[in-house]
Amino acid sequence: MYNSSHTIAGNLLLTVVVSLFLGFIIGYPGWTLALAMSLWGAYQVKQFNRLQRWLMREDHTDVPESNGYWGELFDEISRDQKRQIQRTQSLRNVIHRFQQSSAALSDAIVIIDAQNHLEWWNRAAEKLLGMKTQTDRGRSVMNLLRDPRFVRYYRKSQYDDPLQLTSPVQKDTVLEYRITRFGAGDRILVARDITRLKQLEQTRQDFVANASHELRTPLTVIRGYLETFLDQELPRPMLRGLSQMESQSRRMENLVADLLLLSRLETSAHVSDELPIPIHSMIARIREDGLVLGQEKNQIIEMDLEQDSALLGQESEVYSAISNLVFNAVRYTPADGHIKLRWWTDKEGGHFAVKDNGPGIDSIHLPRLQERFYRVDESRSSDSGGTGLGLAIVKHVMLRHGGKLSISSQLGKGSTFTCHFPHELVIPAAEKVRARQ
Repeated sequence: MYNSSHTIAGNLLLTVVVSLFLGFIIGYPGWTLALAMSLWGAYQVKQFNRLQRWLMREDHTDVPESNGYWGELFDEISRDQKRQIQRTQSLRNVIHRFQQSSAALSDAIVIIDAQNHLEWWNRAAEKLLGMKTQTDRGRSVMNLLRDPRFVRYYRKSQYDDPLQLTSPVQKDTVLEYRITRFGAGDRILVARDITRLKQLEQTRQDFVANASHELRTPLTVIRGYLETFLDQELPRPMLRGLSQMESQSRRMENLVADLLLLSRLETSAHVSDELPIPIHSMIARIREDGLVLGQEKNQIIEMDLEQDSALLGQESEVYSAISNLVFNAVRYTPADGHIKLRWWTDKEGGHFAVKDNGPGIDSIHLPRLQERFYRVDESRSSDSGGTGLGLAIVKHVMLRHGGKLSISSQLGKGSTFTCHFPHELVIPAAEKVRARQ
């Protein structure tokens, strides 16, 4: 900041005092003061013009020579310009190094401003997303990446989970999109090539599907013979062993069926054909099946279904997801327990919740509950007859329908599992009738 030891006010005051003193000596104080002020003003104008001409030059070398406060002002401005040039050069070096390092990355990096316009991207973005420096700078990102799934993902402004789509320019390349907010509404879009990971995942899925399919025939044969033997008059020890074998073979059949269903759900990230689902009657049917499953426990299964509406999607998949949640609640809620099934809609979409007053789940297990074969309590899960794939199936059904599963639970107070469907899949009853026609 400029802080001169010579001030213009002090110089002006000195000029006035000296001119008046000389004026009184020669007998013309007024004329002397006027002449001194004119000369002082002319000098200030001259120095100001020198400063202006110097600042307008592109090359700010050759600082004008002057004395007093004008000289100090020229020197301070010159030093400030040198500091500014050094800072500018330092920032240019940082930007250059950032551009060099980002250009070496295999992930596409795109900077998007608050108005959704493309500001900057690296070379990988040109390769993976097809961006062109000459034509795309300043364009809206949604004009370049027009896939409806990307547009919905970008507009919802909730980027906790990544989005997987094929590259707009390389159809055999699968990209994982992640968006991060920064600044005043700006965003960074990172697109990562996960083609190799998808191929490995597909290999695993194919193996599970093929192995599960091959297991169905021998399991059917084994169970058929076991049922035949159990119909015969056999010694009690042998009947006990055959009964356990038949129970475990039935459990194996359920496991194979769930593996095949999960494998089919994983083959596609989205539902191909969306049809109206009578969600109210579906929940009612599942409730009746839940009562039959837990008839020995004398449980209460309550329903709270708001306004009649339909849900667009695959009925068999949604039935599987909801039934898994309800049957899990029946299995793990103790005798005389209370289970509540709730369906409601709001501006965010449709929601189905299963709430029970069972033993609850420790919070350390919640992040992993939707993993395949994850067990909170190994012995309890085995006794219940579950396969360990129910929540994984629910998770993939929700992903295919653009929704998500949320879980809340407290030890000793029960658990709540909630399916959240996007609002575009919820239709009123009137629209449901027209859709069926």
